[in-house]
Amino acid sequence: MEVRLQPEKEAQLAQIAAQRGLKTDELAQQVLSRYLEDDSRFIEAVNLGLAAAERGEFVEHDEVGAKIQKILRP
Repeated sequence: MEVRLQPEKEAQLAQIAAQRGLKTDELAQQVLSRYLEDDSRFIEAVNLGLAAAERGEFVEHDEVGAKIQKILRP
């Protein structure tokens, strides 16, 4: 497979690769692998949430707000 990049994206990729001591294609492989792993985890999490919703397992709006406030407090 061959991927064509916009010149500015190619330059940015080359610059980052050089900073990390990698070849451009090595960095591209790493980035793509990480993206695919993250995407798979995201889809899995969404499917788990949908399955829970189908079973009627919901968290009420106020409960979500309380949990977020608890996380954000120092």
